Amino acid sequence: MEHQNNVTEFILLGLSNDPQLKIFLFLLFLVIYLFTLVGNMMIMVAIRTNSQLNTPMYFFLFYLSFLDVFYSSVILPKMLENFLSRRQTISFHGCFAQIFLIILSGCTEGFMLSAMAYDRLAAICDPLHYMNIMNRRVCSQLVASAWTMSFLLGLVNTLFLLNVHFCGPNEVNHFSCELPSLLALSCTETVTNELVLLTSVVIFALSSFVPILVSYICIISTILRIRSAEGRQKAFSTCSSHLTVVGLLYLTALGQYMKPSAASSVVLNKLFSVQYSILTPFLNPIIYSLKNKDMKMALRKIYSSHSINVH
Repeated sequence: MEHQNNVTEFILLGLSNDPQLKIFLFLLFLVIYLFTLVGNMMIMVAIRTNSQLNTPMYFFLFYLSFLDVFYSSVILPKMLENFLSRRQTISFHGCFAQIFLIILSGCTEGFMLSAMAYDRLAAICDPLHYMNIMNRRVCSQLVASAWTMSFLLGLVNTLFLLNVHFCGPNEVNHFSCELPSLLALSCTETVTNELVLLTSVVIFALSSFVPILVSYICIISTILRIRSAEGRQKAFSTCSSHLTVVGLLYLTALGQYMKPSAASSVVLNKLFSVQYSILTPFLNPIIYSLKNKDMKMALRKIYSSHSINVH
């Protein structure tokens, strides 16, 4: 028997059906989205306009900030629109596009953090050859590889999703189209899709999280061998921002996609998704600007020059 797709749109159940709470959530996530855009764009402008920030570390931070703007824009505009709508819908093709873009941006974020860990490894463990190891060509190749790998992971999962049929119901118990939530609505077998997704997660973890783990084992062992307390503190301060972001992203994202479906909790799924797809891009500018003296000085220069121009 041939199954047909009777579904032309999906209803995103979102975070709440309470009208008053939806208004509060709309205002809350609007502030988060605006701050994410402004904060990350300020970091990008600071890096581009300050010659002192022309180093590999800030090269990666520039693209991480660009990625945070992209990632949050995949989810938040539609989410904000649905807070104000009676019917919180997304079109069939729009849902598939969002799944692809979520995988693309989420995986690229992970690979970018892996590249940044390698950069810190070279800076702390081999400072004399740092600029030769992390030359502009290597940095560009790492960024290009991050986007390419993520594009392939997103494409494979989306292409296999085309074989899945949806004949109702069409209510996605989430605020965005994430692959596990959509597969739960299939009226055909999804074992292949689940296997492809699990394989993608394993590939992603092995090629991004494991290198970060190995890098920081080497970094911490090198820092502990530094004799002066001031030297140890300076070396660790350059890594603490990155470690904070890594923890925020990976603990929730890998927890979400690697846990068995039987252990799945709708509330926990939504909380994890809010953390890695919305709060991480929101917090990155705060973490990197508050913990970084050079970045704070660059942002002050932008603010000062803007104030002078206004007056």
